[in-house]
Amino acid sequence: MPRPTYFEEHSDSSGSGAAFATSKVPLPTAWRADLYLRFALQKQRTVLVRREHSGPLVVQKALYPEGDGVCHAIIVHPPGGIAGGDELQLRVDNDEAAHALLTTPGAGKWYKANGREAAQHLNFVVANNAVLEWLPQETILFDAARAKMQTRVKLNGDARYAGWEILCFGRRAAGEKFIEGALRQSTQIERDGVLIWNECAVLNAGDRVMTSPIGMNNATVNATFIVAAGAMPAALLDACRAVMPTAKHTATAGTENFGVSALPEIFAARYLGDSTEQARTYFETLWALLRPWYANRPMQRPRIWST
Repeated sequence: MPRPTYFEEHSDSSGSGAAFATSKVPLPTAWRADLYLRFALQKQRTVLVRREHSGPLVVQKALYPEGDGVCHAIIVHPPGGIAGGDELQLRVDNDEAAHALLTTPGAGKWYKANGREAAQHLNFVVANNAVLEWLPQETILFDAARAKMQTRVKLNGDARYAGWEILCFGRRAAGEKFIEGALRQSTQIERDGVLIWNECAVLNAGDRVMTSPIGMNNATVNATFIVAAGAMPAALLDACRAVMPTAKHTATAGTENFGVSALPEIFAARYLGDSTEQARTYFETLWALLRPWYANRPMQRPRIWST
């Protein structure tokens, strides 16, 4: 069970600064949560054959909006947000030839940390000829959040992986800026035990990288879309390079930076701007081009995205 922690509160009742009274004030309880999922192909149907969880991290009923071949699973964190001290772990095994798509019911929220770091660990293992897609909705880092996000993907044989992360620094709709707090983020992907992608970022709210033109450039949204599926056809890469983000509001038009690149094993798309909606639309347009290549099927938006 989670246990409460405390911080020391000091006050000077005399106003002289010489005498202090000390009291222990409870901080909000930290949550520890662990969810394990295993998908397998049974009679041409991808089935969630095993799920285990401890703490507040669960999966809703398996859904099949595009037929038996692909299992859509919605990962739910019932508390609704991640506070300082929380630690979440999602572990997924995708057996041979299975295809699973994982998403979330809404935006992820990382609350003010109260001096404590919260953590999310994603550990995915994908067997030969299997496909795993991790396509969560956007993540909002509240001002003074301290977040650690780790993603580890192990691919075997001809396994394929697609995953994106759309990060929003501060609650723009509420006029909040990210002026305190920090993010530590890392993504590692290996195939047959060989590391093919390794990316790390450390972003502190007060650092120059947040305002520098070679860093965040004062942008509030930073998004990355990674596909690990082997060498990409040149014509497909050209089609992806031709895609441009579109903005619903003219105030955001032209302020974004974006681009795609292809390595021998990895396709990467990036967006830097001020609109999570723009980033999502950009990535979904790319997804429509990419999915027939890496999964041999057209794009199918999870139904939860439209609710």
